[in-house]
Amino acid sequence: MITGQHLIAGREAAASCSPFQAENPTTSQKLEPHFGDATLAEADEALQAADGAFDALRLAPVETRAQFLEALADEIMALGDSLLERAHAETALPMARLTGERGRAINQCKMFAALIREGSWSALNIDHAQPERAPVPKPDVRKMLLPIGPVVVFGASNFPFAIGVVGTDTVCAMAAGCPVVVKGHPAHPGTCEMLGRAVLAALRKTGLPEASFSLLQGRGNELGRALVTHPLTQAVAFTGSLRGGRALMDAAASRPNPIPVYAEMGSINPVFLLPGALKERAAKIGEAYVGSVTMGVGQFCTNPAVVLGLKSPELGTFVQSAAENAEKIAPQTMLHRGICEAYEAGTAVWSTISGIKLAGQSATEPNSDATQAACRIYTTTLDVLESNEELRHEVFGPCSIVTECSTLEDMLRFARSLDGQLTAAIHGTPEDLREYAPLVRVLERKAGRIIFNGFGTGIEPCASMHHGGPYPAASHSFFTSIGTDSILRFVRPVSYQGFPDDCLPTPLQNANTPGAMRLVDNKLTRDAS
Repeated sequence: MITGQHLIAGREAAASCSPFQAENPTTSQKLEPHFGDATLAEADEALQAADGAFDALRLAPVETRAQFLEALADEIMALGDSLLERAHAETALPMARLTGERGRAINQCKMFAALIREGSWSALNIDHAQPERAPVPKPDVRKMLLPIGPVVVFGASNFPFAIGVVGTDTVCAMAAGCPVVVKGHPAHPGTCEMLGRAVLAALRKTGLPEASFSLLQGRGNELGRALVTHPLTQAVAFTGSLRGGRALMDAAASRPNPIPVYAEMGSINPVFLLPGALKERAAKIGEAYVGSVTMGVGQFCTNPAVVLGLKSPELGTFVQSAAENAEKIAPQTMLHRGICEAYEAGTAVWSTISGIKLAGQSATEPNSDATQAACRIYTTTLDVLESNEELRHEVFGPCSIVTECSTLEDMLRFARSLDGQLTAAIHGTPEDLREYAPLVRVLERKAGRIIFNGFGTGIEPCASMHHGGPYPAASHSFFTSIGTDSILRFVRPVSYQGFPDDCLPTPLQNANTPGAMRLVDNKLTRDAS
């Protein structure tokens, strides 16, 4: 089932350059088979094929694309325990977590199938002609969103299913009618190949062109840059580090025809503890906080890396609870050795800063041979946090800093100084929320999602979800990488003026056979026009 080959427009291509293998992060065992970097010629082949398949995919009946997504859900499930076992071997993610994530990936396929069947997502607008209008007659103008063309997807290391080969980026792009070329993640290439074969099987089952999808494996930066700068690529989706995302953004901007890179790049996700909440439940918040910090070994882009609270006995209770709960967390294996080494290096830098203290950590030492990381909770004061830039950069892993503030104005000042964030959380009572309303107003300008009495970890893929934020959390704060609105990254508006009804795209024709909600002469309706 896993061959180490690239999957290029339905054909298998043997890897011939820069061989590499996946590694079990728990045992350091090399996993068969060997993979290799795709060549620049193979990247060109994949994108040429994708461009050639574009019209067939985008003009296929919506029902066919919806059936493809449902078939993909079936194919993912049909991989059975073999998929879970391979992903577990390559990432060390627990089987229960992988089972849940597989469910999320399957449900995303079904969610986008339902979305495109209903049709309103394509923002249908109709303005009928008014030939008798004076002094200038009004023409018939109609508008909708159309797919943009081949999309390049870079999968995430921490979500091999839900933000990977069959993740939101791939699924919503193909739902819109865009062919996709995926660069597999080198930390779990076997998982990528299994899922890539599931995509091809679903395309075959529904009669859509196999050239609509390609999977290229590779470790080097050259392949990624070639995919981004290829003249046929119309957009890029990326989830990962700020450094990696910025490199792709710069490459896309350097093209003769720049294209958008939709990069989700992480943040420190500040948490603000208000007095009423600390008086009511400081210990419970401390326990939940450590649970969030250590979820997935802290390998979430929404990990709460900084907490701020007003100096008080209740804040001391919160810190004590967090420290005690941190001690109970056994060290856990991270996704791969590179992430673990970066975590150790980042927390080592924190430990050298005067004014920062280790409040609590896992009671047992991590086993470096098993790529393990210990939970670490630190404390400091706001002046130390503000004067040390290193403390305001994401350290990917199960660590966080609790920061003591003297006044509400201290909190507001810090909030105003924040870079863009994916999330921000406020713990308080309803009375707190009203009293500290200025904090909410500041955070509305800084974060893509604001949580009350919760933490950013754990994302519900739905129409109301926004997973993004101002730079550097994401490359474009208008767009989300999770939820149904993620499809809007891969479409653009086109107006049709003066067209005969039968020559218009079906959703814009007067009959409205899809039954979609449309804005007709400034009135929302599902009726024929």
